[in-house]
Amino acid sequence: MINFLGEIAALAAACLWAIASIVYARLGARIPPLQLNLVKGIIAIALFIFTILVSGEIFPSIASLPMFLLLLSGVIGISLGDTAFFITINYLGARRTLLMQTLTSPMSAIFGLIFLQENLNILAGCGILLTILGVAWVVTERTADVKDISTAEFRRGVGFGLLTAVAGAIGAVLSRSAIADSNINPLWAALLRLSAGILILLIWVSCRQQSSFKISNLRNFRVIIGTVFAAFCGTYLGIWLQQTAIKFTSVGIASTLLQTSPIFIIPFAICMGEKVSIRAILGVLISIAGIALLFYLK
Repeated sequence: MINFLGEIAALAAACLWAIASIVYARLGARIPPLQLNLVKGIIAIALFIFTILVSGEIFPSIASLPMFLLLLSGVIGISLGDTAFFITINYLGARRTLLMQTLTSPMSAIFGLIFLQENLNILAGCGILLTILGVAWVVTERTADVKDISTAEFRRGVGFGLLTAVAGAIGAVLSRSAIADSNINPLWAALLRLSAGILILLIWVSCRQQSSFKISNLRNFRVIIGTVFAAFCGTYLGIWLQQTAIKFTSVGIASTLLQTSPIFIIPFAICMGEKVSIRAILGVLISIAGIALLFYLK
């Protein structure tokens, strides 16, 4: 089983992100995206520090370049990517947002080609097209169980969804290049990456003249419990498992499996009484088939 550590970690992270996304969709109506991203990050950092103290993991010796790349991946993937993710949820809902995120895998391949000189063959190109087709088919669906939004709001949601995918792809490539051949373990990698992202968010919030950060948003007990639960599942465990996947398997396979959250969210949506159309299910399958073709049949 140790040979599949990265793959198992990626699937576990995808499942946890699906659960957290449903909670974040509910919290988004009460907490602004920037504040939600900051609060859940601070909670996760506290959990990481506690875990390190209990486990006795010492700070690893790491060269300056991998450290810089790891911190930069946190700034791009967490400060920018996660904030855009929460904005997308507010516009499109959890299911459509996760489907938009399946674009991260083909984008990772494109950035790998540009920055890492990883060649794409014909099957890889077909995988990109198939993935985009599946996402486009579902994200353009209008169903009765999804709140009615204007065309402008829909376009903004799709725009922020694309920004989320781009930031996630860049963050994954940077993180992989930083930790793949270094002695830094996934626990420390997750803490350093998250800390860099949250630091930028703190600076961002402090520089805003009219900050939307309000303590009153967190005074509701159910909001507090939901935020802590989602931060534990989606940020603390999710990022830890993500870094484990990136370290112990190729970035292609890791990115593929990390984007399987839509598969996990469909059963949760059904349990919550949400109607899931045949089109949505087929769209998920098309997207996942495209990702599989992109990374497994090269």
